[in-house]
Amino acid sequence: MTGKKVSLGDIARGALHAAPEYLHGNTRGLLNFATLRSTSKRSIGRVYEHWARQAPNRIGLCFEGRSWTYREFNGWVNRIAASFAAHGVKSGDVVAILMENRPTALACVVAATKLGAIAGMLNHNQRGDVLAHSIGLVKPRLLVLSAECLEALQTTPWVPEQTRSLAFLWHGGDAQTAAPAGWTDLDRDAGRRSSLNPSCCAQIVASQPCYYIFTSGTTGLPKASVMTHYRWLSSMGGLGNAALRIRASDVFYCCLPLYHNNALTVSLSCTLSAGATFALDRKFSASRFWDRIRLYDATAFAYIGELLRYLLNKPETPRDRHHHVRLITGNGLRPEIWEAFEKRFGISRIYEFYGASESNIAFVNAFGVSQTAGFTPMSFAIVAFDNDREEAVRDAQGFMRKVKHGGIGLLLSEVTSKRPFDGYTDPEAGNRKLLHGVFKPGDCWFNTGDLVRDQGLRHIQFVDRVGDTFRWKGENVATGEVEGVLARIANVEQGAVYGVTVPGCDGRAGMAALTLSQGAEFDGAALARTLTEALPAYAVPVFLRLRKQAATTGTFKYRKVELKQEGFNIARAAEPLYVLVDRGRGYEKLTQKLYRQINDGKLRL
Repeated sequence: MTGKKVSLGDIARGALHAAPEYLHGNTRGLLNFATLRSTSKRSIGRVYEHWARQAPNRIGLCFEGRSWTYREFNGWVNRIAASFAAHGVKSGDVVAILMENRPTALACVVAATKLGAIAGMLNHNQRGDVLAHSIGLVKPRLLVLSAECLEALQTTPWVPEQTRSLAFLWHGGDAQTAAPAGWTDLDRDAGRRSSLNPSCCAQIVASQPCYYIFTSGTTGLPKASVMTHYRWLSSMGGLGNAALRIRASDVFYCCLPLYHNNALTVSLSCTLSAGATFALDRKFSASRFWDRIRLYDATAFAYIGELLRYLLNKPETPRDRHHHVRLITGNGLRPEIWEAFEKRFGISRIYEFYGASESNIAFVNAFGVSQTAGFTPMSFAIVAFDNDREEAVRDAQGFMRKVKHGGIGLLLSEVTSKRPFDGYTDPEAGNRKLLHGVFKPGDCWFNTGDLVRDQGLRHIQFVDRVGDTFRWKGENVATGEVEGVLARIANVEQGAVYGVTVPGCDGRAGMAALTLSQGAEFDGAALARTLTEALPAYAVPVFLRLRKQAATTGTFKYRKVELKQEGFNIARAAEPLYVLVDRGRGYEKLTQKLYRQINDGKLRL
């Protein structure tokens, strides 16, 4: 991790290089951003209605050879909104959406928001207790599902035969499968509804919630963070208009899942900032990525850091620069691959940003400085952090101290009336993220849970997550969720889960320290099958460590500090280690040969 500091020269060079982009600003969009208030009668639905009036024949959405103008898409959304309303959905209700990326999923999100309702963006990778918890957390009035996700829903009690109070709408998927018993066919029902804008859309204020994004917490079960129209509109104006300066002629490619904020908030709001074209794809594929970019003739896309590393790890080809992408935005781009990505693919405008679903602050690399998460005018502090205790340091008076320029510490953002903390659906979970009396009695700050480097001139560089949640494959992994699955496996007496650094990889790979029942034998293949069936692929531990006895604190919490420090280092861990190289073979002994291959980057996990 580089200790780069930001200078005025860096900012001047970046701004000069970006000058041509700034000449194409959307003046109206910037004005809207400057005048945005939480009480403003502005919303996602109103933005779509604006472009349906101002640019009715401009392509607003394209997907796998099909395209919709803004007028066509807005009319489709209105019919779905009318269908939702006919099933009892009103302002403040929740519409749970369980679909893979497809235009219908996006249309359902916008339709719900037009009614003042809240779209619950369910993660289609979840199963069983975790998915059931997510659905129960948001208390939906209606659930809309696409056929490819039926199997996931059937692992929960949230099905028509068991939940009579919930309305269920069905989308047949690619095969246009007929709606099963207990389901209402969405396309058929919406097709007979009005395409006029619902009158209630004009009454929605920016402070109202628009959708829930699920984020993993230290409890091991997902939390639903509240996203408001105000935050979405702030992204549209601050990122789309002010920083990226999106043009009407741009095609913004999105292959990230719609339940991820980088898709629904960042990518979509930036596109709508200029009435550009949103090119939606089903999922990310490293081998097909640039072919898809060329197919859509994309000029921009959003990323998560690991996505760019996957692209960089693919063999070089003569066509690496055969595209029209002029800018990208996202978070998690590691400094060590920043310049290599720029040079290989010829993309010099990288708008790295920092933000979180539940956070009230955002940084963006608006000045085009290399290797930074960017700048913010908002009130923040980077305070000293005790890595062993995993908590901020307080002095004898109980106050925290800021780190010096270049130092690494815990990022806090001040909670004010202008920058409120919207929190989670669970108020208690939200309160745990707030710190009081940080610098003076009575102040209130949001604990981001992130370690960052102070680069100077109000710029930061992301360093790592703290606590029991880590990121792997671009997704948050809650250790408690994985530990809960391990606890239900026969012959596993105790299991402590944590993240470990792997050379050449972003984030941290999952590792589990297991204690087996007395007399039990370790079966790596069976354990891998069980974990793979119960968890999303990114949450399955990559490494295992077998222990005779688990180390716990006086309050019976797992002691993970030493485990994290030793990682999967054969020389430091004096216990059997295993690695999951091939899911078919299961966990196999971590040999010196495998260890060297992983550390040399010759074996990708």
